[in-house]
Amino acid sequence: MFKKSKLQASLIALCLFVFSATASAQCAMCRAALGGEGNKVQAQAVNDGIVYLMLIPYVLVAGIGYAVYRLYRKKKSV
Repeated sequence: MFKKSKLQASLIALCLFVFSATASAQCAMCRAALGGEGNKVQAQAVNDGIVYLMLIPYVLVAGIGYAVYRLYRKKKSV
């Protein structure tokens, strides 16, 4: 029981850490192209797109890790 609650607590803490921080990622080329005061909306849209593209691999790796964990636990209990 202790291991399950510890795992749940660590997953909740990880989710809070990942989703609570605001990221403003932008490459040097994008920053130069969108620099200036008239492009604030476009620059924010580019930042949001970069963060969205960055999250997809992390979600996939987490899903695969969870599937491996479940298979390991099922195999260990049998």
